[in-house]
Amino acid sequence: MEGNLLLAFALTAIAGLSTGLGGLVVLFARRPNLSLLSLGLGFSSGVMIYISLVEILPEAIEAFGGHEGGYGGFIALACFFGGFGLSALIDRLVPEPANPHEVVSAEDMAAAGTGAVENRPALMRMGMFSAAAIAVHNFPEGMATFAATMSDSTLGISIAVAVAIHNIPEGIAVAVPIWFATRSRGKALGYATLSGLAEPLGALAVFLLLLPFIESTPLIVDGLLAAVGGIMVFISFDELLPTAREYGKGHTVILGLVLGMAVMAVGLLLAG
Repeated sequence: MEGNLLLAFALTAIAGLSTGLGGLVVLFARRPNLSLLSLGLGFSSGVMIYISLVEILPEAIEAFGGHEGGYGGFIALACFFGGFGLSALIDRLVPEPANPHEVVSAEDMAAAGTGAVENRPALMRMGMFSAAAIAVHNFPEGMATFAATMSDSTLGISIAVAVAIHNIPEGIAVAVPIWFATRSRGKALGYATLSGLAEPLGALAVFLLLLPFIESTPLIVDGLLAAVGGIMVFISFDELLPTAREYGKGHTVILGLVLGMAVMAVGLLLAG
């Protein structure tokens, strides 16, 4: 597990800073390719759902199964649905207008980088609130990526890729209003990138608080990963798929979803 430490920090940093890619999409593409974005979000959700339900949860149930008088599997389930509860609580605490799980309309996305916009102070507040809200959501995602990589580097890489893909539209949600408000590419890109720094902070929290106990109590990792599975399934159904549906046409979302599951399934078989 010690050999995965640097990789775990690197993956969380890359996944978090991918919010900056969203800023680049807005600033340097005349019109964001919404169909491609929809396909990517569907792909990301397919990866997350497949990993969570086929890989992470069964392994956690198996790991806990021989403990607590044969009822350990229920502890794994409690951790899994606890991840749902944590994500729902975060959503509850973040105001809806600034919540990245509230879908940005396709019209606003398509208009990115064009035209004059009035009421710029309000847009600036929207961008700043979005950056803060995304940072709050990214903290547990950083914990998830770090913990998964420490347990299994292949699993960690898969989760990091999925998180990075879905962070791109979150960066867009920050960059669009700040670009309209300030007409500064540097500020829009800077705030979009900074909003992702909470992910490596989440990794640092796991490192400082849980790593000393992981070797002596391996079930801590299994419980944390089960919670991670719940978080990723919640994110997929609450954020990724609705956003992908808003931006996509026809069966673009389903195509991305199936592709994500298929790539993950083949990858896990080859890794095994």
